[in-house]
Amino acid sequence: MSSPVQASLHQVAERPARDKLAGLHRLLGSMGSALVAFSGGADSAFLAFMAHQALGDQALAVTADSASLARSELRDAAGFAARFGLRHQVVPTSELEDEAYLRNSGDRCYFCKSALMRALEAISSQAAGATEILVGVNTDDLGDYRPGQQAVRERGGRWPLVEVGLSKAEIRWLSRELGLPTWDKPAAACLSSRIAYGVPVTPAALRRIETSETALKEMGLAGRVRVRDQGNDLARIEVDLDCLGLVMERRRDVVAALKNAGFVFVTLDLEGYQQGSHNLTLRRRPLPPPRAHAADDEHNAGRIVIPDREGGQLHEG
Repeated sequence: MSSPVQASLHQVAERPARDKLAGLHRLLGSMGSALVAFSGGADSAFLAFMAHQALGDQALAVTADSASLARSELRDAAGFAARFGLRHQVVPTSELEDEAYLRNSGDRCYFCKSALMRALEAISSQAAGATEILVGVNTDDLGDYRPGQQAVRERGGRWPLVEVGLSKAEIRWLSRELGLPTWDKPAAACLSSRIAYGVPVTPAALRRIETSETALKEMGLAGRVRVRDQGNDLARIEVDLDCLGLVMERRRDVVAALKNAGFVFVTLDLEGYQQGSHNLTLRRRPLPPPRAHAADDEHNAGRIVIPDREGGQLHEG
């Protein structure tokens, strides 16, 4: 049985995808230098690789490190950069020092991306000449509820994958053609996305989520695995539907692992994995008031505008 990722690739038209790849190479090559926000996921790895191909040492992949980044993701990013010869820098970010982020309201991601952009701007300010700040947003992301995108736009970041019209499936297909190991890597949003809105983000909460998810994967649970913190020490496990049986087979081990990590109550979501399932609660309560977009300048002319929060689906990690 093919995975959801593999199934999506059957819908990709080869010629348009290759044309977009050529367009991306031209676009990146027209930049003097670039910083790429590089989390190690499929989109950012593809963008970092292509920036390196187009710009060589004038491209720098930057990984933002904080307690919200799983250690396995940091290792994957470093390993990818080393394998393909990318210039790579890991920088600490300060979102866990921001009370607005720690409150964990529906726009938490805005404050996270603001911290990322500040870190990238600090690096950019030390470079000679203009340096573009690039973020791996694809066209499928534009209909999602992702307040972090607004923070990137407000601070002048660019989305080259959107500029050339690349979808998630096309990025995965092209990554496979290019021999990138991230072509079928499952989505891995930051650990804070596992915490229900209104439940404060703390380093301890992030650690027990990471410890719990690592334990589940070591039990043989493959694909998309999430341990959602619902507050009051209650964990809600989400896995792909074909893994529900394995969770029940290993029920005692699963419960023991999550309780050892610090949870008191351990539950299994019978609907299986849902991308950004915490966002479902935002449909039942008012969203934070929208932030005013910074005025577009020539640099942003003609770019795709993020849909407002009343449109599109609510997705995160």
